[in-house]
Amino acid sequence: MQMPEKVNVLLIGGGGREHALATAITRSPRLGTLYATHTSNPGIARLAQPVDVPVSSNEIYRLAQFCDKNNIELVVIGPEDPLADGWADALRKKADGSQRMIFGPGAKGAQLEADKAYAKQMMKAASVPTAEGKVFQKFEQAQEFLRTRDELYVIKATGLAKGKGVIVPKTNEEGIEAARDMLVNKSFGNASKSILVEESLNGTEVSVLALLDGHNILVLPPCQDHKRLLEGDEGPNTGGMGAFCPADTISEPVMHQIESEVLVPIADALRRDEIEFRGVLYAGLMLTPAGPKVLEFNVRFGDPECQPLMTRLQSDAIELLWATAAGTLDQIDVQYSPQPCVSLVLASKGYPDAPEVGKVITGIEDAEQQEGVFVYHAGTKLDEDGNVVTSGGRVLSVTALGDTMEQARQRAYDAAKKISFDGVQYRRDIAKDAPVASV
Repeated sequence: MQMPEKVNVLLIGGGGREHALATAITRSPRLGTLYATHTSNPGIARLAQPVDVPVSSNEIYRLAQFCDKNNIELVVIGPEDPLADGWADALRKKADGSQRMIFGPGAKGAQLEADKAYAKQMMKAASVPTAEGKVFQKFEQAQEFLRTRDELYVIKATGLAKGKGVIVPKTNEEGIEAARDMLVNKSFGNASKSILVEESLNGTEVSVLALLDGHNILVLPPCQDHKRLLEGDEGPNTGGMGAFCPADTISEPVMHQIESEVLVPIADALRRDEIEFRGVLYAGLMLTPAGPKVLEFNVRFGDPECQPLMTRLQSDAIELLWATAAGTLDQIDVQYSPQPCVSLVLASKGYPDAPEVGKVITGIEDAEQQEGVFVYHAGTKLDEDGNVVTSGGRVLSVTALGDTMEQARQRAYDAAKKISFDGVQYRRDIAKDAPVASV
């Protein structure tokens, strides 16, 4: 299908990732009207028209009717939950029988993220290098397995757990307690109905994101995420406390190895299973002494990796998203700013376990006035008095470009100092050890 001169877009999702996507989309001269499902996010509300129907999996037909009524030609699905629930499948067909462009895989493709046991099976079948692991539904069996092992194992909820369902114990006794917490105490609800007990890998953790259009693979600039809550990669895992791009921790030969040993085999395996995957394939990898190994797959942009990626994107975002959905990635040229980018997450007190909400935020406008700085709203909303207040764990992504990584980093931290809310916490070492080569 040929892209119209002007494209009406529906953006699904309301976090920092979606605010970054909305910002990039509104830069496109191809944009007609941008609609969004979550204009309770003040950042998105400045850029998009609200959807005036209920938004839920139970009433997805209403969103389909909205798309028909408002001539939506492109739907961009940001979060993992609607992808796993099959929203891409439900919204693809228009009322007249023609196809709507959907950026994001259908429910079958989304299993790569929604079911770690399925992903592990697919990796083994496709000979993709990954950690050895076993799936357990019963705590007693997991306990027996861990007690007979000398080496350390990582405990993962197999379902969707908002990036928090991974425990890296320091002893196998801690691993047993983590398994008990997930399987017996249901600490992650349905996400931990079963767990993956996986060998612990040593090395540097990196993220490689690629766009798949059913035929072609476009590898995006490498990013590095900081998952742990505290400096020095200490504390609990989170959804992500910051990221920088590009991450020069991946050499060109290793990137070629990742493409040939990970991305191409998985793309081929999806096609063999007759899964037409059109969206983001995110590979979380460990660069081990034995080579890169996959820790997990996601089927959407990472958050906060999306923020520096979209900030650096110089090409037309709508053309890029459309080409992914239409199967024409081989026909476009994608350009990024040569400037590196650093994004750091400002989180609520109590995050990730019990974040405090409703705290008034000040200083956002001052931060946005700094050179090269963009502030993306994640867990925010407006209160009755019109104040921007915290409404979640990860509140804002303060993102900055610079001529060097160190300049980008300094700009991000200088901007973050201008923002204040009760209990604000953020890491002071995001991109600290990143390369400092200039543009």
